[in-house]
Amino acid sequence: MRSVIPGQSLLCLRNLFTGICLLSDIFLDRRAGLKGFGSVALAAGLGSGLGACGGGLPGFDSGPSTTAPSQSPGAAATGQVPVALIVPLTAGGQGGIVGNALKNAAEMALAEFQNPNIRLIVKDDRGSADGARAAAQEALAEGAELILGPLFAPAVQAAASVAKPAGRPVIAFSTDASVASDGVYLMSFVAEQEVQRVISFAAQQGRRSFAGLIPDTPYGRVVEAAFQQTAAQRGVRVVALERFALDQGQMQAAIGRLAPALSQIDGLFLPENADTLPAIGQALQGVGFNPQRIKVLGTGVWNDARAFRVPQLQGGWFAAPEAAGFNAFAQRYQARFSSAPTRIASLSYTAMTLVAALARQQGSQRFSAAVLTNPSGFAGVDGLFRFRADGMIERGLAVLEVRNNSAVTVNAAPSEFGRQA
Repeated sequence: MRSVIPGQSLLCLRNLFTGICLLSDIFLDRRAGLKGFGSVALAAGLGSGLGACGGGLPGFDSGPSTTAPSQSPGAAATGQVPVALIVPLTAGGQGGIVGNALKNAAEMALAEFQNPNIRLIVKDDRGSADGARAAAQEALAEGAELILGPLFAPAVQAAASVAKPAGRPVIAFSTDASVASDGVYLMSFVAEQEVQRVISFAAQQGRRSFAGLIPDTPYGRVVEAAFQQTAAQRGVRVVALERFALDQGQMQAAIGRLAPALSQIDGLFLPENADTLPAIGQALQGVGFNPQRIKVLGTGVWNDARAFRVPQLQGGWFAAPEAAGFNAFAQRYQARFSSAPTRIASLSYTAMTLVAALARQQGSQRFSAAVLTNPSGFAGVDGLFRFRADGMIERGLAVLEVRNNSAVTVNAAPSEFGRQA
């Protein structure tokens, strides 16, 4: 495993991998790969590893929502730097499935890292705030210098209430921005950034008048706000905006109300996942929607092979990380655990690899705020990312186009922050 430290040239992003083989409760159904979601990923090469640099999806079909029992990487208990992983291993339903996938991925990262100096402390929060608080207390008593996890927003808040007074940073897997803060960093996919990326790109390509067809869900409300804000910033019009429930009749009624605006727009924002997109596509066709004239725009929830087969989405754009990194990670995970990873398992893998690299190279300052918020960022399974001082993550995203029942990159993710392709 090769890794690099902040301050080296951007060349590290290209050389790093050479020779090396919603998350909040309201986004869990879309972000964990449990209902067909698969936001794609980027790797600079073969996909294993991560680096920090100074100097300035296509076609992935999410796998089954089951994971094999975790396997010990062997080296996880031999290092000198104690790091805790707090995840919902025994939570009911999908939470436990995701929690075990996050554990598997963290252990896999250590197994693939050459001689990691990490002692991994795994704690089960049972999917609850009380469980997370107790797990954090136990982890700190065992010497943990940093906490990875938890997954659910209330659990993150509970763990942080223990870790922050002790001066221990938290890198959590929630997408709920309200739990991010100084010392509590979110290693997650942020819907608002995907909206900003795709709407900004569409505006750059000359699209000036938009409508929104948005699910009436917590996720929908988040992306709707980002849509309105980005449109205002880019100076484009939002001609109409309709919210729809998942009930078929209400959905068709919303599309009927939207129909008069179709003659006035050249972009339609449709941030829905593959479970619902075929029915929406058919309803749009019924009111005369023309995808050759109106560009359909989406977020990472589109990144599912089922969505790519929807005729009305052909030619549409969505923003997400690029695919190569996650696909390579998923193949190695499958080989190791005999099951496909949930989509967000890559977050745990990247976080664990980052921690191992910093432990090796940054000495006593390894988990300090100055190191974790390095403005040049890091490169991981899902591409370029960095943590802000307020705890939010920024990612380098690509714009992909649905084309011939697959997705291809039409505007690449940036190779460094400050340089959008």
